[in-house]
Parts: sequence; structure tokens; C-alpha cells
Amino acid sequence: MMLIHEEAARCLLCANAPCSKACKTGDPARAVRAVRFGNASIAKQWIKACSEEDLEAAEKACIHYDRPVRIREIARQLPEAEEKALPSLEIDFCGIRCENPFFLASGAECTNYDMVSRAFEAGWAGVFYKTICLQEIREVSPRFDAVFENGNHSDFFGFRNMEQLSENPVETDFAILKRLKENYPTKVVIASIMGQTEDDWIQLARMAEEAGCDAVELNFSCPQMRMTGMGSDVGQDPELVTFFTAYVKRSVKIPVIPKMTPNIAHISDPAMGAFFAGADAISAINTIKSVTLGKDSEVNGCQTGSGYSGRAVKPIALRHILAMVKNPIMKNIQYSGIGGIETWQDALEFIQLGCRNVQVCTAVMQYGYRIIDDLVSGLQHYMASRNISHLADLSGELLPKFFLPHDLDRDTIVYPVIDREKCLGCGRCYTSCMDGGHQAISFGEDRLPKVNGSKCVGCLLCRLVCPSGAISPARRVPRKRPSTN
Repeated sequence: MMLIHEEAARCLLCANAPCSKACKTGDPARAVRAVRFGNASIAKQWIKACSEEDLEAAEKACIHYDRPVRIREIARQLPEAEEKALPSLEIDFCGIRCENPFFLASGAECTNYDMVSRAFEAGWAGVFYKTICLQEIREVSPRFDAVFENGNHSDFFGFRNMEQLSENPVETDFAILKRLKENYPTKVVIASIMGQTEDDWIQLARMAEEAGCDAVELNFSCPQMRMTGMGSDVGQDPELVTFFTAYVKRSVKIPVIPKMTPNIAHISDPAMGAFFAGADAISAINTIKSVTLGKDSEVNGCQTGSGYSGRAVKPIALRHILAMVKNPIMKNIQYSGIGGIETWQDALEFIQLGCRNVQVCTAVMQYGYRIIDDLVSGLQHYMASRNISHLADLSGELLPKFFLPHDLDRDTIVYPVIDREKCLGCGRCYTSCMDGGHQAISFGEDRLPKVNGSKCVGCLLCRLVCPSGAISPARRVPRKRPSTN
């Protein structure tokens, strides 16, 4: 059986997709996109009325450079989409009503009125507009680089950017924000600002409030500012975070949301500074300082370090969110999660660790505003499957499961079980166990891997490398203690 997620990942996600244009009775591109972004269970609805001939025509119209995406085979394996009442994704953030938890993060995908208005029309609940400062910003060219998945240049899992802040005049940006709020009163408009001095921070925050912004985000975290005393230089200094947050809090009545840098050992230190200064919420994280090499990362023959984002950074972002949320001192403060969010499952993880909303940048730059469709529908169907009516009920629900490493169970073990029907006989589990594990898997001429329970330590590395998903954990059992004889 073909793995439909693997096949859907081959889709080029075309604009004005030729496959859907060739199909008279459905939207195959939308169905494949649903599979790609974690919604296989509901993807059938877009091709339910399609005949075999329609899907064949769609497949023939596919412009993939290698071979057409196997749309008919994907369609055959999709389950029937179950119709159910879907809950609202409305949630409160800093006292502001949000129609859903999905916001554009401050970045290249929200730099002017037209871009943000199109995002709002698509269904995004709000925007953290690209950071505004009083200094002149002149960007380099090129300013983006990526780390690609298996050399596939349509899909990168890591993204590096050297971009700084908005190049627009300050007055232009605040006029844009004012117009956005006037024309989209139910959307949440948040100004991201960055100052260099106390007066800068106060002036920009007041301008945001006067423009009608719902809140102001304090960018203490940009990793590539060329001016000292700005960006992550501030975010790494808890004292400066405290002072600047306090200055802004005293100057405006709208919520104040400092944005934390991940380029620090203990993110709770500056976060506590923001907390004690009266911050209403915290955004985290900004991009991670990094280096990529090669011609694509050069600027006129020169290299530099800059910010890394994309799905590769999600585990690091979650770690920083967890550190702040589990800090017993920082009570009654809300969080906006950022870092590697592409699918509704990604967003759910941030919410389950305590975030009230999430911000997306790199995925929008790669796939467009249209991903909001699958973010919203996926989260709604998940909530419906669990009979959850309020998104806030999911916020922080996984926190009780988190313990310190030395408190984890070390008296039981989980052995791997191999499903012979799914096993391809490739031997990947054997190779990894031999060279990176405990030599607990044998592999003979029959190409059937076998687990030696006396050697297996239950690390389940084999499960992770199996390409067909044939290895799963067995029931947890007490660990055999070594003999004392």
C-alpha cells in the first residue's frame, strides 16, 4: 500500500493548480494539500463527487517535474470524511477576543497593508506586524537561505534569514496599522516595536496605541541587528528587559508583550524580568543564531551568522515555552508560541504546553496564507473528536506529564514488536541497532528481522528508522534486574 502522506509530500502545491482545473467535479489539489498538512481524515470531502475519469484527468494534468502525483491512489486510500458539528476556536488573549489562535508572526509575510488584508480575508485571526523602529533599515541582498529535505528544493525544513526590521518610514507603518484596525475591527492588530533608548520605546509604544493597535510587542530578540543595544543584545540582559518593559507599561494602557530570544541558556531569566515589570504576555521564540554555508548563503562573497527558523526549530521553541510555563514564580501571565509551526498538530503542541495563541512566519513564506484553512479545520476536527467545546481547555493540558529526567520511570521497559505484514525486509532496524544501538536485532537470508530480548534495552531506535512503520512498542513490563549470583 502506498504511503499517502509520503506521496502528498511530493505535491508542488501549485498556484492555480492544473490538476484541479482539469477536474470537473472536485478539487484534487485541495485534497492533497489537506493530506500534506495533517488532515487526511477529512480530505475526501474535496473529491467525494469525482469519478475515476475526473481523477485520471487531474493526474495527467499534474506538472510535477519527475512523475505525476498519484492522485487516484491517494483518493482510494482516503477514509470517508465524517460530518460533525465543529466547535469555535475563539479564545481570549490578554483580554482580547481572538476568532482563532492563529496569528502572523512579525516578519516578511506582513510588511504592508495589502499583505495583511489578504491574510485577514483568508482567515488569520491577527497579526504581529513587522517590527517598527526609528532607525534607518537597509537590508542585504540576498537575505534568505534554506536547508532542504533530501535535496528537494520545494521543501525546506530549516530557513535562515538575515532580514532585520521594517524598511518603511515609521509614520507609514503606523498609518497602515490604523487602517487595518479600522477596516478589520474584529481582527487583532499588534504592533511589534524595537527601540534603542528609553525614549525610543516609549515613543513607539505610544504611536502604536494612538494608531488603535490592540497591543504592542517588544522585540527584545532579533538576532541580526547591526546596531548595538537592540534586538537580542537586550533580550539576553534581564535587567534591560525589566527596565524597557516597565517604561512601556507606564506609558500605554494597551497590553504589552515582550518577545524573548532563544539565544540564551536560561530563557526564564529575562522572562522573569518582563514578568516583574508587569508584562501582560510573552512571545517566544525568535529565530536562533546560526550559520549555513555555500553560495546561496553569501552576500556579495561574504558570509555571516543570522536567524534560523522553520520546522527544525520547533523542539527548541517548545523547550523554551516549557521552561517559562513551569517556572513557579511566573503566574497569571499568558504566552504566544512561535517556532516551526506548519500544521495544526504543531500548533496544538504549543497550546497544550500553555500558549493561548501561536504565530506563524516561515510556513507562510513557504506555502502562503492558504495554510490557515488546514490549521483551522484540523484543530476544529481534533477538538470535535475529543468533545472539547472551548480551545482554552486545551491550554496547558500536557504540563502535568512533564517531569525532571531523574524523576522518570526506570523500573520498567518497553520492547519493540515487528508487524510482519508491514515489514519490507529492508534491514534498516538491524543496521541501526548494530551500529547505533545494542546489537539486539538479527537479520538473516530470509530478510526477517528478529529481536533478541536478552540484549534489547527498549530504546526503540528501531521504531524511528523503520520506513514502513512496521515497528511499534509492546506492553510496558517490569525490567529484569541483573542477577546478584
